[in-house]
Amino acid sequence: MRRVSFLHKKDHSEDVEDDAGYLDVAVSEVKQPPAQLSPMPEGLSSQQVVRRHILGSIIQSERSYLESLRRILQEYQRPLLEADPRILSPRKIRPIFHRLREITQCHSMFQIALASRVAEWDSSEKIGDLFVASFSKSMVLDVYSDYVNNFTNAMALIKKACMSKPAFLEFLKKKQASSIDRITLYGLMVKPIQRFPQFILLLQDMLKNTPKGHVDRLPVQLALTELEMLAEKLNEQKRVADQIAETQQLARSVSDRLLCKQLNSDQGSLVLCETLIETVYGDRGQVLKSKERKVFLFNDILICANINIKGPPDISSLVPVGPKYTMKWSAPLLQVQVVEVGQEASQAKDTLFQHGGAKHPGSAWKVILGPPRLYQELQELQHDLSVVEEISLLVGTLQGTYQNLNTTVAQDWCLALQRLIRIKEDQIQSANKCRLRLQVPGRPDKSGRPVSFMVVFNTPSPLSKISWVNRLHLAKVAQREENTPGWFCAEDEGKTMAPFWPLLTCRVPVFSTKSSDRKVSSTALHNPVQCALLGFSAASTSLPQGYLWVASGGDATQGQVEIFSLNRPTPRPVKSLQVGAPVRCLEYVPEPSTPEEMEAVALRSPTGVGNTICLGLDDGSILVYGSVDTAAQCLLTLCNPQRCPVLCLKHSINFLFAGLRDGTMMVYGRSNGGELWEPDTCRTVSVGPEPVRTLLVLEDSVWASCANSVTLYAYSLCLSPISTIVSNIVIHCFSPSLFQRFEVHPEPMVSVAHMVRAGGGVWMAFSEGSSIRLFHTETLEHLQEINISTRVSLHNPGQKSMRVTSLLLCQGLLWVGTAQGVIITLPVPKLEGIPKITGKGMTSLNAHCGPVDFLVATSSTLSAELLKRDSVGDGPDSACGGEDRSDSSSQESLQQSGCSQGEGRGKGRGVLLQYRLRSTSGLPGRALTARGDEASDSSLESLEQRLEDGSIYELSDDPEMWVRGRPCERDRGRRDRVTSAAVISGGRGFQRLREGTAERTGVESSETTLMVWQLPLTV
Repeated sequence: MRRVSFLHKKDHSEDVEDDAGYLDVAVSEVKQPPAQLSPMPEGLSSQQVVRRHILGSIIQSERSYLESLRRILQEYQRPLLEADPRILSPRKIRPIFHRLREITQCHSMFQIALASRVAEWDSSEKIGDLFVASFSKSMVLDVYSDYVNNFTNAMALIKKACMSKPAFLEFLKKKQASSIDRITLYGLMVKPIQRFPQFILLLQDMLKNTPKGHVDRLPVQLALTELEMLAEKLNEQKRVADQIAETQQLARSVSDRLLCKQLNSDQGSLVLCETLIETVYGDRGQVLKSKERKVFLFNDILICANINIKGPPDISSLVPVGPKYTMKWSAPLLQVQVVEVGQEASQAKDTLFQHGGAKHPGSAWKVILGPPRLYQELQELQHDLSVVEEISLLVGTLQGTYQNLNTTVAQDWCLALQRLIRIKEDQIQSANKCRLRLQVPGRPDKSGRPVSFMVVFNTPSPLSKISWVNRLHLAKVAQREENTPGWFCAEDEGKTMAPFWPLLTCRVPVFSTKSSDRKVSSTALHNPVQCALLGFSAASTSLPQGYLWVASGGDATQGQVEIFSLNRPTPRPVKSLQVGAPVRCLEYVPEPSTPEEMEAVALRSPTGVGNTICLGLDDGSILVYGSVDTAAQCLLTLCNPQRCPVLCLKHSINFLFAGLRDGTMMVYGRSNGGELWEPDTCRTVSVGPEPVRTLLVLEDSVWASCANSVTLYAYSLCLSPISTIVSNIVIHCFSPSLFQRFEVHPEPMVSVAHMVRAGGGVWMAFSEGSSIRLFHTETLEHLQEINISTRVSLHNPGQKSMRVTSLLLCQGLLWVGTAQGVIITLPVPKLEGIPKITGKGMTSLNAHCGPVDFLVATSSTLSAELLKRDSVGDGPDSACGGEDRSDSSSQESLQQSGCSQGEGRGKGRGVLLQYRLRSTSGLPGRALTARGDEASDSSLESLEQRLEDGSIYELSDDPEMWVRGRPCERDRGRRDRVTSAAVISGGRGFQRLREGTAERTGVESSETTLMVWQLPLTV
């Protein structure tokens, strides 16, 4: 190996690709001995057998991948360079295969190490550390980044060469025809972009089958973290590269110089683009015409373009040929309105509408076009029903008896009309699900009156419609003053970030009065409640459904809880509860829902209690309230004999844990006759001499903090007679004798104040200092420490060091609230790995004037009914235009992992990679070994490809090589799960920080304020 110097590179800049800082690699022709598993020994456990199968899949997958890389170099690059006469000049050939030699070398070295590790598998059973050592090097990220960033350019060069050099086109055709698997050059070159998602798939299943305490468990978790970080960075770079390429292609079709300059500037950011079907309707609702349009949503403008012919079929079968566009219209985003069926009257009071070339005054907009005609028909049916009901009353007053004119017949009329109304409502709902109706501003008329026109687009699915409505809403929110900018990163020197970083949507005072004797307690919670009546657009733009409980305390004898409804874009106070003492903590306890939870309470007679909220008070009592949808009444009061203040509350399926100021922990079990906690089951556990400030419940243990240490108490199963009728039953028991204590901070005077868990790690914050620490949940090993002060450029050097006052993990971000009112977010992995901080921190320019008392994550899942495509919408005039269209070139930059990822299996359900494949059944070459529904061996059934496991680059423009299969019913239910998420902070007042400085603007206020950050919908 030799290192290419900068001067040497510069002297040959015309003939040599940019190799500065990389090894000049000569790929060896001698094949290394392939990794080979020895015969399976006897006496292996079922998990060991599965791990061997997964290792076999890793070996086969890596062997196939390396073979594909070598095919590119040996069957394409080398013949092109050695061709005589030349097919292409070396100056054009090298950019096409940019960095492939380095990628091949990385994986050749990995294969050698893999073969060595496989040879000793039966004695060590360790693979995770090999992935960490091989793919955590900066060289791997650099070469893959260069390749991913150059991929679009490489495809453009191949396309241009095919059109200008017939010999090159013929060369590609012959190579494809002579290959056994008929894979094109494009099919081979896309494999490096798919590689790390495939690794993540396999390691996820390896982790599932690696028991706790295994030597390989922590290394596999760390490997998942490294690979996820690598995939995320490549994903972001690909997003930016695709955004630039798509925007440049659009800019070429724009004749308006000002708009063209705006598109080519760094200010514009492409949020979403997708191919939609524009449909024009006649006065009777009939479809007049429909045509594909490419719709581009930028951060400040919406553009609609015609799609021109993509290119010759013989070229498009070899390489994706991007379409060319002709701009049809553009409109400022703030002037574009989403109009749902039935909302036309409120939108058309002072506006002239233009549709299909005809103009109608706003008062004449009653002739509703297309699906809106259904709404007019619904109004007519409702009118007829009211008339028939009056007739029915009159028929009941008849003195005589007449055939077919009696109350029975009149009731049949009413029932028939009610049935027709239900059908019409279903048709309207179905029409709304896949039809995006936009009111777009046009040119004013001669009198200067504004003119708008209505555009109707059919989306490929209800999910696409929801995404468009949500992104349009958030793009408008992003233009508000408080979000321009809303976050700052000194490490990026003020560079722009991915669009829709958490957006500040509103600020709300907690109390209606500004009384100085009332202060917010450091606690709040989200009480999720499904609202079936929430409309389609409201579900796409409102905050997560449910209620926010905010606890407050005033003097030493009273406390208060304010309840806010979140079913609107702004929290709205709905109820206030007075309690006898200041509230120290809150805990939301959902009713059992999973099969395991239902089984745990199967022996108890249901009481219909439902969801409950527990309040820990300063007088030592615990109040259990019903949810708001059950009138929020106090159902139970628990008291400890010492009347010691309750500082924290946590629950598991069968226990309620309360941490007290005197260093003890109270444990309550559920009552035998219902779902409430039973006072008689109370047990007292002495944790230590200092207050128990925070608790954390894991799957099989509860963590209790005391001073600078944390104590783990384990759950256990025991046989216990619980009544004279039902005895000798296996139930969950709490065993305080089974515990483990470890020190988490060297200073004995420092206490653990906050603990949050994600994946295989727990982040802790302390009562003093600006550091936060990460510990492994199983080995209790200290893995990482971060000083928050060094991540904040807005910190005033004259102030004391920052102190962490609140901590939250949500949507791949670790939120940190400080005593100075500043909020910081740090990126962490979203999968089952270790939640190490892997990127640059962001500081919110919107802050509180005092300490951040709490950070609360709110999330809710949209009703499944909103995502169903009813049979009503399957006709020619359906919500989807009668076609099953699925455009995969969407540039959705925002689909990240949701904070709704629960513990266990729910963790891997969020979207890790934005460019994803709907199916791998059409991939070139062999099917992925990780596809559970294609694996015949039962040990591979868990290797099912989830939504987050797709490619980071989705290519659908090559119909020969990228044909998608229709999603099966099992996948559809999982894929169509849409989660709304927001983060709410509470603290005194509000202030606006200045970029890069410690200057602050804002009015000092004693009023407690909620700040609401909304995040994009996730799938």
